[in-house]
Amino acid sequence: MPTQPRKQRTHQSLAPGDLVAGKYRVLEVLGKGWEANVYLVREKKTGIDRTLKIYHPIRDPRDRTVSWSARKLHRLGHCPVLLQYRTQEEVEMDGRHCTVLVADFEHGESLAAFLKRQPGRRLDFFQALHLLRALAEGLEPIHDLGEYHGDIHDENIIVRRAGTGFHVKLLDLLDLGPARSALVRQDVHQMVRVFYDVLGGARHYRHHPPEIKGIVCGLKSSLMDRKFRSAGQLLQYLDTLEWASR
Repeated sequence: MPTQPRKQRTHQSLAPGDLVAGKYRVLEVLGKGWEANVYLVREKKTGIDRTLKIYHPIRDPRDRTVSWSARKLHRLGHCPVLLQYRTQEEVEMDGRHCTVLVADFEHGESLAAFLKRQPGRRLDFFQALHLLRALAEGLEPIHDLGEYHGDIHDENIIVRRAGTGFHVKLLDLLDLGPARSALVRQDVHQMVRVFYDVLGGARHYRHHPPEIKGIVCGLKSSLMDRKFRSAGQLLQYLDTLEWASR
């Protein structure tokens, strides 16, 4: 029989209490992904909480992705919707070289986890609009530079209640190649999809008022592009939205 190819292994996971680079004590595992694992850690000297993203060397053998992420986070450091990049560390795990990306830690929870605690696991119209507006406002300065996020979904959105709305942070920029208008528009499509999903998706869509359907556009990219081709245009649309009296 032909020999089955050996499955390539990523680095071993860290556990709470482990020390990384002699500086960071692991507090919690925040997520495990195909490309990297993410941890909440505390700096030994300062007591400041940080986020560590440790890239699996088998997925990023030449550190291309981690270097791209660091450069882009630095370039977009003035955009408060993104976690602020701090530094990189080089560590050895399981006899392999691993690159660690160190960024600020944001208190809150993923949108996916937040929705699980809501009645019916969804938001009402005005909560959803506040969330969409917060996302559009956060993405506006990124799109104004012609840049993009590339991977907006409920696991990559950190939310925290703030007054009548939400404070949001976006995780995990995705490298889809050089910045171009199509990728900016894709961010908008992804934001609208999040809006559609937090309102309950297809099961509830037919009951939505015309104003909500006017934003979702039946999830048709061509219709969305006619109304809002960037986060700034979506923000303007939301801020000037007129509601029919009923």
